[in-house]
Amino acid sequence: MIDSHLHLWTVDSIVTGGVRPYGWLGPQHGALYRSFGEDEARERLEAAGVRGAVLVQADDTVADTEAMLAVAARNPWVLGVVGWIRLDSPSEAAEQLARFGAQPVFRGVRHLIHDDPRADFLDLPAVRESLAMVSARGLAFDVPDAFPRHLEAAVRLARDLPELTVVLDHLGKPPFGDPDVMDSWRADFRALGREPNAVAKLSGLHLPGVEYEPETLRPLFDTAVDAFGPERLMIGGDWPVSTLGAPYGRTLDVLLELVSSLSPSEQDAVLEETAIRTYGLAVTPLAEG
Repeated sequence: MIDSHLHLWTVDSIVTGGVRPYGWLGPQHGALYRSFGEDEARERLEAAGVRGAVLVQADDTVADTEAMLAVAARNPWVLGVVGWIRLDSPSEAAEQLARFGAQPVFRGVRHLIHDDPRADFLDLPAVRESLAMVSARGLAFDVPDAFPRHLEAAVRLARDLPELTVVLDHLGKPPFGDPDVMDSWRADFRALGREPNAVAKLSGLHLPGVEYEPETLRPLFDTAVDAFGPERLMIGGDWPVSTLGAPYGRTLDVLLELVSSLSPSEQDAVLEETAIRTYGLAVTPLAEG
């Protein structure tokens, strides 16, 4: 399989421009508050039988993107990089896209919208202009932790920019366990699934108060398959964030058990083919090898 969602970061005291890198991360995050590097990531992937991964940004900084691209240059297991550009400044976005896009491994863009104070971020004219440039370059756009503030806006974005591939990380972070709020998530989630340019990740499902077991997560999985179909779903470990809920191997085992209920061709789609197609990864699916 290909892991479509993996993070790396370095925790240190370096402050650039008065801003501490990974400002969202602190001692309150317990075991996450340390550095997670390329060697440790490679060991986890190899132990789990994962042949490659897509690195996804964890900080709204150019430095984070540059660090991932440097890791990719040293490690063939890095199949793609989803980095950050300044979407609310089209002129800066154009320059950054030109610079990062010169590296074939740069395959997508993400912004930590759940940490951004602007609830209308995805509707801002400047952001839409930048995302049109992202689309023109054949890059995908990842939307993290979309529910409740941004999932409906993601539907509008996918509808208004049909050439842009909109990737919903972590199934939009469903509020599992709250039936009334789940109805709202489900409506927006299904609406996004009706947009043919939208894709969803089976990732980040260590949800508060929810036992991380296949039988518990089965309703979410079934909803995702029904809304998007296997050909628009991909698997992601969300390492190391997922380690707060389970070791990397266990995180994948639960997802793989859910996926095992699909037909062989559908499993191939979720485990590799969707990620390869969505991000334009330069790798041949094992099912075709």
